[in-house]
Amino acid sequence: MMKKIKYLIMSLVAVLLVNCNDAIDIRQVGLLDPVNAFRTVDDLEAGLFGLYSRNGGIPNTFGFDITPEIALSSNFCDEISIGAGTGGQGFALYDFVLNPTSAASSNFWIRNLSQNNRATVLLEAAQVIEVDPADQARFNQLLGEIHTIRAYANFELLNMYSVDVRNDASLGIPVVDFVPPLTFQPLRNTVGEGWDYINSDIAAAEGLLGPATSTDRISIDVVRALKARTLATRGQYGEALTLANNLLASYPIADRTAHRDMFLDNSDEGIIFKLQRVRNGPFDRQGATGSVNAGGWPGAVYTFADILSDSYFEMDRKVFNMLDPNDVRFDINVSPASTIDPNYMTNPNSFATDKIIPAKYPGSENQPLMNDLKVFRSAEMLLIAAEARVGANNDLAGAAQLIKQLRDARFGSSQPLPVYNSAQEAYGAILDERRVEFLFEGHRYRDLKRLGVAGNRGIDRDLTDCNRQSGACTLAANDFRFTLPIPLSEINANPAIGEQQNPGY
Repeated sequence: MMKKIKYLIMSLVAVLLVNCNDAIDIRQVGLLDPVNAFRTVDDLEAGLFGLYSRNGGIPNTFGFDITPEIALSSNFCDEISIGAGTGGQGFALYDFVLNPTSAASSNFWIRNLSQNNRATVLLEAAQVIEVDPADQARFNQLLGEIHTIRAYANFELLNMYSVDVRNDASLGIPVVDFVPPLTFQPLRNTVGEGWDYINSDIAAAEGLLGPATSTDRISIDVVRALKARTLATRGQYGEALTLANNLLASYPIADRTAHRDMFLDNSDEGIIFKLQRVRNGPFDRQGATGSVNAGGWPGAVYTFADILSDSYFEMDRKVFNMLDPNDVRFDINVSPASTIDPNYMTNPNSFATDKIIPAKYPGSENQPLMNDLKVFRSAEMLLIAAEARVGANNDLAGAAQLIKQLRDARFGSSQPLPVYNSAQEAYGAILDERRVEFLFEGHRYRDLKRLGVAGNRGIDRDLTDCNRQSGACTLAANDFRFTLPIPLSEINANPAIGEQQNPGY
């Protein structure tokens, strides 16, 4: 009940802020300056709720949401096939058609720059709020959460729109650490300057946040999980390993029962941070189907109704073949309504006889397809630690032990210890484990971009599935489409940034 009340309050606050959000997107001193809009700690908290969950305005593009990442990783990569319930959704993205007019190009750009701007408005306003000493701890907590959300948004931008996030001299993202005037037309800073901006927010958050009190509010552990992810992305494996190990000590890998319950929203074991989704909340709706403009129930990325109905996106057969029925991840990901045809490769009617329906988002609170979004999990820290053991020390045996630890937990029994003979083999195995562990959770696109070349992995769909659609079956991890284009809408409004378009577009 408290969960519903809190989200109702957040939704109402967000609605009240909608009318002023368009104003505070630009600098209009005298109309609604941050100094006038946010005078108290309570005002700042209301603004933070708007960052978590904005209601109104442009649909599906604002608020803290990873449903678009889920849609991109599933549809563009190798998690889904075109399902029996298809109405033509998502064909272009499935066929690797990605250009400056694509929804993916604009969604991640607009949504994350919007989050950056709203967070900056709040941080600027906070400078003039007079804080009672009794309220200082709450004020610090709010500032820490705002810094973390801004860091997360800019990390997403840098990861999506920069060709090489490990080359500090290459083109990155616009660094806009102030509330810009209406006429402001930003250009791209370097990758190094982007990292400096992100790391300054992470450092600020580390100095402000306290220990976790719940999994649905940002804590010191959440910002450290974000830091571990950014360090692994940047290839700075020594510090990433330390952070991941420390978090694993506080958030151990869940057993089979707790892991299954987590995806039913009945357990928080193994979760470091999640985005709650509740009945009558701002994300309680059918999202845009077959598009990264998803923004509603995560299960609606795949189907209109529920996990017992024909879906317009089914599970890619190659991923299904990687799942073991004795592994708890099989039941979590495969709907009981699925029909499995062992002869699918030779059956000309396999489109009708081999239907593997995704089940990761069955629904909660009597709302099919609506579930909490797991942003950071202990399993990610374990797999970051495995990757870091290879990257920092070429510790292939240590990485193998961590993979075994995760599999032991998922199977509920001791599994064989893998043996890796090279760093490439180990990285490939880590990517394979991530493909199963984070199936339908929004990791695959950035995983392949970060580690695909090193692990000799790319988009790899089942031939029966992809040849039935268009023949778009494989894509190398070094393909230019693993970096999103600057959207045409931005270039039209800001022509100079068009000279900084990413290669291939």
